[in-house]
Amino acid sequence: MNRDGVRKSIWQDEIKQLPAAININGIYDVAIIGGGITGVSTAYRLQGSGKKCILIEAFNIGFGTTGGTTAHLNNFYDTTYAEAISKFGLSNAKLLARSAKEAMEIIETNITDNDIDCDLQKKSAHLFALDDKQKKQLEDMIEGSEKVGHLMIPIQKISYPIPFTKAVEIPGQGQFHPIKYIGGLSNAFLNAGGTIVENCRCDSHSEEGNLIVLNTSRGVIKAKSVVYATHIPPGISRLHFTNSPYRSYAMAFTLRNGDYPAELGYDLMDPYHYYRVHEVNGEKLLIAGGEDHKTGHADDTGECFSMLENYVREYFDVDLVKYSWSSQYYEPVDGLPYIGKLPGTKNIFTATGFRGNGMMFGTLSSKVISDLILTGSSDYERLFDPSRVDPIAGLTEFVKENISVVGDFIKDKLFMEKIASLSEVNDGAGKVVKYEGESYALYKESKGKIHLLKSTCPHARCEVRWNGAELSWDCPCHGSRFGIDGKVLTAPSVKDLIKVNEKNV
Repeated sequence: MNRDGVRKSIWQDEIKQLPAAININGIYDVAIIGGGITGVSTAYRLQGSGKKCILIEAFNIGFGTTGGTTAHLNNFYDTTYAEAISKFGLSNAKLLARSAKEAMEIIETNITDNDIDCDLQKKSAHLFALDDKQKKQLEDMIEGSEKVGHLMIPIQKISYPIPFTKAVEIPGQGQFHPIKYIGGLSNAFLNAGGTIVENCRCDSHSEEGNLIVLNTSRGVIKAKSVVYATHIPPGISRLHFTNSPYRSYAMAFTLRNGDYPAELGYDLMDPYHYYRVHEVNGEKLLIAGGEDHKTGHADDTGECFSMLENYVREYFDVDLVKYSWSSQYYEPVDGLPYIGKLPGTKNIFTATGFRGNGMMFGTLSSKVISDLILTGSSDYERLFDPSRVDPIAGLTEFVKENISVVGDFIKDKLFMEKIASLSEVNDGAGKVVKYEGESYALYKESKGKIHLLKSTCPHARCEVRWNGAELSWDCPCHGSRFGIDGKVLTAPSVKDLIKVNEKNV
């Protein structure tokens, strides 16, 4: 299985070849774009409800964030219930808590109904504060959780060898193998009569009468409704200014002493660290994640792995690093995801802004969007409405993130002026360079071969930046990512970087 980075994630040994679609002609009830947990779960649910569905994926099932997640299943979110009460009121915070419970139930039902072997384990979580500031934050979280009926139990000991000031145990959490899970759901979708087309990129859509016409790399697809399960949808909409792309880093270790924690683990640092254990090929591995930053905003992405490894080694008896990889997620300005009808459209739906809770919100999206398509309404419609504008709940983050986007334009222009020549690029490295009045994204292979591209992202004309850890060109404005050859790895761009030349020097 391939994914959107050169580093191999812990899940990629699970390779499933799906049967190729023979014919994609005809009119579908729903076309789903994106083969991660959101797209596959939604396609499965709608097909099982009697709709004729087609799912298209630009690369392979699980290529994006689902293939790079650490696959925690939590009934608490990155946006705490205390924060939700403060921003949206108690009744909406209770609805948010209910959504987590329902997402967990959907996953368990999907696994049971389709006999999916995906290493599902129900576990408790240990959430712990490392200093007095975090302790106060945890106390607020406990108070907020009590108000919405979510259980957090104070404990005096955690299963992690990390000093702490206060901790709670949260029962009813879980973990699974995300690729085995969506692979099983994909097969169930196919068995129910659904169609999956891999290596099929959606380049554009148009609303024509009662149909939506998709222009794809494999031909034209027509559907009554469309679901963009691609994080941010293509084009330019308000969602591109109310969501910010972030990278998160993960590593899997063996431990010399064999003292693997039984519970899921989370601290309250900013950004926080998160932990779990998974057995791969008969070997237990500690998975640790963290060191998050806004996409395109780290000078040395390889250093993020070093910092994460050093932090883990400080507390755990680490033997070997078996896997290291990074993945992308989106931060919404007010803390809640956007799930529902794409603003300004009739029958086009989207799901994005999941923060670090993609497995849960991706699953919940399948219910919200299916209910909207099937019945015209959803219990969560208003809470997660992509058209919502709440200047109080989201204004501060909105201003901060979009000042950053504007700053990216300016900083990139100033940075490029400082580059004197192509000679500043070392072998095996990439850099945005200025040459004869033009700016380029240049990658130089170890044998001297140069990949030369226009450095401007086709989506919104921002300048891409080099990601040395994943050997990719990342757009800091909206999260589009490209390979060294300029080909799109991650939306919202649907066009490649313009290739200028390839030559040996």
